[in-house]
Amino acid sequence: MTAEARVSRKEQLIEAAAVLFDRQGYYTTGVEDIARAIGLSKPTLYHYVRTKGEIVAWIHDEIMDILLRRLEERVSSGLSPIEVLRLNVIDIIDVMDTKPGHLRVFFEHHREIPEALRREAKVKRDRYQALIELTIADGIEKGMFRKTDVRLATLALFGITNWSYQWYRPAGPAKSQEVAQHLFDVFLGGISATGPDGSEPVPAVLHGADGSP
Repeated sequence: MTAEARVSRKEQLIEAAAVLFDRQGYYTTGVEDIARAIGLSKPTLYHYVRTKGEIVAWIHDEIMDILLRRLEERVSSGLSPIEVLRLNVIDIIDVMDTKPGHLRVFFEHHREIPEALRREAKVKRDRYQALIELTIADGIEKGMFRKTDVRLATLALFGITNWSYQWYRPAGPAKSQEVAQHLFDVFLGGISATGPDGSEPVPAVLHGADGSP
């Protein structure tokens, strides 16, 4: 089998597994179910993958590579910290829109990744978090964000965006970018009519970069 054909088969396995894990649950889906979904026998499947955990690692890498690549491009392009974070939220909701099953596996089953593959997965997650922290720190230094705990602010952003996979539905009434924009507005300015010190809150970003009309 050529390398190209092997990659194609891997992509088929990822797609089939993500759908099955999402539809009938990770723990009730067997490797034989995945094999059957793409027309393989169980012994043939073992030529490509041995365990469900390995497929989880593949799914994790696919999602992480998409988000990390986009984030790195935004950071290196010179966009403002506000715009980098805004587009990052859009990226996450976009993946929820296009790969809902993949993202559910990513969030709920990353601990199933085999020990031998966990280090690489952790390196990517740590790199992603570090870039968000650097972006927030840069925004504080430039006076775009008030002084706050950078790590806690990063975790708050993750909490607002990542948990939305539990309730967001691609076929829902709001489009993905509208949902992403609303979540980002809540993160950036909160929902209080005034800031924590009684000052005017940060305005919602409703238009282009940095909220410019």
